[in-house]
Amino acid sequence: MTVASRLMKRGPWLAVGLAVVLAASGVAATLAVPGHDTTVADVRSFRIETRNHVLEPRYASVPPVGGDHAPRWLACGVYDRPVDDAYAVHALEHGAVWITRDPAMAADDVAELARQLPAEGILSPYAGLPGPAVVTVWGRQLVLSGPDDPGLRAFLRRYADGHTAPEAMASCAGGVVAYATVSGEAA
Repeated sequence: MTVASRLMKRGPWLAVGLAVVLAASGVAATLAVPGHDTTVADVRSFRIETRNHVLEPRYASVPPVGGDHAPRWLACGVYDRPVDDAYAVHALEHGAVWITRDPAMAADDVAELARQLPAEGILSPYAGLPGPAVVTVWGRQLVLSGPDDPGLRAFLRRYADGHTAPEAMASCAGGVVAYATVSGEAA
């Protein structure tokens, strides 16, 4: 049997073996690289049926992840009081990130969330959350254990570009500023 015929018989097995070795080394390299964008396993996905401008929308999730919303959107920023869901949902439609936090959260933890907030993001207190904080984009949501939850960074790497939103990259600029913010901007 010639070398060429032996390679032809073993070729498919060698290719499969090489693919397994490469895949295993890729997984090992991924796990070894600090800060690598890992998947966010606990992100909940929601199917959004409608996105109409209405005066009194109703939401099934806390906080809402999308759906019908106010005709105007909420300006991005850090708010020290709860914001209107309908304005925030309109901002989500534009690709914003909305981080909601327990109203009783310590000031240092609020400051850490604010530090991680993207430019196209909203941070506000929200009563009745399923955890200390929740990060939301259009159709996706992750409950956080706090501002140091590694899921927050992974979620932001994965979703902060607004790609899940119907009007991604529309911006929060020009939106409603409902209340004074922690940073001191006037309402």
